Order: sequence, then C-alpha cells, then structure tokens
Amino acid sequence: MQNYDNFINGKFTPSTGRDRIEVTNPSTGGVLCTVPDSSSADVESAVAAAEKAQVSWAKKPAIERAKALRSIAQQIRQNAEPIARVIVEEQGKILGLARVEVSFTADYLDYMAEWARRIEGEILESDRAGESIFLFRQPIGVIAGILPWNFPFFLIARKAAPALVTGNTIVIKPSEETPHNAVKFCELLMQTDLPPGVINFVHGRGATVGKSLASSRRIGMISFTGSVDTGSAIMMAAAPNITKVNLELGGKAPALVMADADIDLAVKAVTASRVINSGQVCNCAERVYVQRRVAEQFVDKLSAAMKATRFGDPLADESVDYGPLINQAGFQKVSSLVSSAVKEGGTVVTGGRRGAGDKGYFYEPTVIAGCRQDMEIIRREIFGPVIPVVTFDDLDEGIAFANDSDYGLTSSVYTRDLNVALKVSREIRFGETYINRENFEAMQGFHAGWRKSGIGGADGKHGLYEFTQSHVVYIQGY
Repeated sequence: MQNYDNFINGKFTPSTGRDRIEVTNPSTGGVLCTVPDSSSADVESAVAAAEKAQVSWAKKPAIERAKALRSIAQQIRQNAEPIARVIVEEQGKILGLARVEVSFTADYLDYMAEWARRIEGEILESDRAGESIFLFRQPIGVIAGILPWNFPFFLIARKAAPALVTGNTIVIKPSEETPHNAVKFCELLMQTDLPPGVINFVHGRGATVGKSLASSRRIGMISFTGSVDTGSAIMMAAAPNITKVNLELGGKAPALVMADADIDLAVKAVTASRVINSGQVCNCAERVYVQRRVAEQFVDKLSAAMKATRFGDPLADESVDYGPLINQAGFQKVSSLVSSAVKEGGTVVTGGRRGAGDKGYFYEPTVIAGCRQDMEIIRREIFGPVIPVVTFDDLDEGIAFANDSDYGLTSSVYTRDLNVALKVSREIRFGETYINRENFEAMQGFHAGWRKSGIGGADGKHGLYEFTQSHVVYIQGY
C-alpha cells in the first residue's frame, strides 16, 4: 500500500499533519492507499508557493502558458490507460467511462489553451475629448480549486486550465475519497516544463484543508464543485476576506416527457442519466414528469430498460453498465430516499434493494412510480441509480412542477412539437436545457446553475472569464 504526499512547489512534500486518510475501493472495501489530512501550515505553504510563482507566470505571454497546458495534455494521452484504471479503482465508474474522462480531460486542456490568443478586453468611448478608456482582463492571483469525487480527474482540468491560461496559479484540494488520480496528475506534471508552484495539490478533509483554503486571505477565488451544504460553508469561510467564489453545487434535474415524444428516445436518455457513474452525476435527470396519457407506456418501457442494466465491480467485469456508489454514506442516502418514497405512497416498479453480495456499495436500478411533488425523493438530490416518476396533465403544470425546486442546474424535455420546445426554453428556470437528448454539457458551452445549484459557472468563454478581473484604465490625451 502506498502512502502519498502533497505536491507543493513542483515536488512531493511530506505533510506536517498528524493524521492520514485511508482510500478504499468502493467495489470491494479494500484499502488502496493513504494520503495526509494536511495541516493549515501545509495549506499556507502551498499558497505561498503559488503566490510566488504567479508573479512571473502572469508576465508570460498567454501563448506560452498555453504551451504548458498542451504539454500536460500530451502526457495524459501517453498515460491514459493506467490513469483510467486508477479512477475505476478508487471511484467505481466503469472503465469505458473512466477512459472517456481521461480523454476529455486532455481535450479540455487543449481547448482552454486555444483561448490564449482570444482573451479580449474592450475599448470604450469616452465623454471627454482626447481621452481613451481601456478595459483589460487580468488574472485574479491564486485560485483555490476544491474538487468532488465523481469526476475527479476531469475537474482538475476544469479548475486549472482556465486559471493557468489567464495568468493565475492554483492550489487544488482533491477529494479525500479519490486522491490517487491527482497523485498521478502530479507525476505527469513533473515530466513537463511547468514552473514550480504554478499547480499545487494539498490532500485532506474539507473541515481541515478546505476550510483553510476558503478562509485564506491570500486566495483570490475559490472554485468549488460539490454539495450545497459544503458550498454554503465555503461562502461563510470566504466572507470575512470578501473572497470571490465560483460554485457548482447540487442538481435535481427535471425531465419533461410530453405525450407526443419519441418514448423510446426518452427512455434511452433517462436510463442513461440514472446509470452513468451509478447515477452520481449532478447534471443528469433526477426526476421525470410524464404526461398522463403516455405515463403507463413510459413507465413500463423505463422499468424494462432499467431492469436490463447490469452492475458490478468494473475491474472484475468490464461489461457491466455501472459500478458501486462511492461510500456507505452515499448508499445509506439512496436507501433512505427509496424507503421514504414507499412510505409516502410511491410504488417501486423495479429494484429498490441493495445489490447482491456483502461487498461494495451496489444498489439495484430502481424506478418508482406514483410519486408526488411534495415527496422527499422529488425534493432532495438522490445521487444514485434511482428515478422517481410524476404524472402531469398539461404543459403549464409540467413546467410548474419542474421549476418547483431549490435547484436549477440542468433540465430536459422530450417532444416533437417545436412550439413546446420553445415554450419550455423560455419558461423553465434552469441554467441548461436539453431537448430530445441526454444531459451532457459541451466544453464550449457554459455550465452554470440557478438558485442553490451555484454561483458563476464553467466552460467556454464565459467560464474562462470567471478566472479574470477587470481593470479599467483612463488615459487623458493632450
């Protein structure tokens, strides 16, 4: 078993923290490695390294910073298979999806590198004769990236790539559930010419490392992906320093299935949403609203599709459709929500139980019909292979049900009627809407939530500019 260290100022550095965290395989329960639960001194050491490196990093032409991102992407592609297997081992996603995550991470680094020649300011008209007004986009300084466990490798790039190309440096806290892939990323960094201190990794728990990063007066922005509760705690820790926060939090994505929809297409897409990564994806459909006159047909087909999916240890059987939930807490949450749905009058059409065997956090693919808007399973994020179904009569009622949520990340609608699609696009209150397709964003889009789903966003031009601050310069000519 390996005991890994932090990565500070270009090298692996032992932590001054006294405790270590065991990382386990969620399919088997076996211990894989340990990482430190780092101290606040470790965090400040990493921030100091990033702060020092940022001065010279920001002075480099953006195109040179882009070369560094491309170099990292090249290393990732050359080591893709072992990285993918590390992700499967510690996180539980199937190998095919892990390979996609690794490939997408490299592509994302290359995509953000392309922005080096496209970062734009503005020239503004002045009211004064002879005066010129310029708006520059400049780096913020040191960024803190606090990562989730569900797409741990890709989220490194989603935080680091836009930060670096715009002239910032970064300190990253990987999830304590999935830190090994971050260690592999650091090993790849050592094969590039990236200057020391530009990217740093500090391992530990949210209550220690996360809190220290969020409360540091030397951090310019905190970019976090995770739960609403943790996002709120980060905002509170950041508040005394008025530190900018960029938060992607929970999701409770509604899917509207209209009577005129291609039912087979809707079933395929919704099933994929609940099966991908064992349903542990914040942007995928978490609740389905189906128009009453096709509800029975839809539920029958959805139940058959979900029942046909296979789960198991992805490294033992590469043909499975999904793996385990991340940990015991995640398993208990899913079990509790299914139990509450049954107590409140829902009907389990398929699934509803722990997967066979006494090892691993496996849960059966589950469909619950007869749900109501006031049920806990409709209100709370499930994050598992479970889908509740609610019926509605007309489009206005369906949209009202969809909008009745604390969350506002993604949504979807299945219809052949262009007018319905346009009405939903106008009236549904979510950051993203997918029409007749699965819930999966593009790197050139803007992944941003409304309400408790977050502040700010990621990807594309708008995500890139989250990592900059404006500087307006007035030059009075003579």
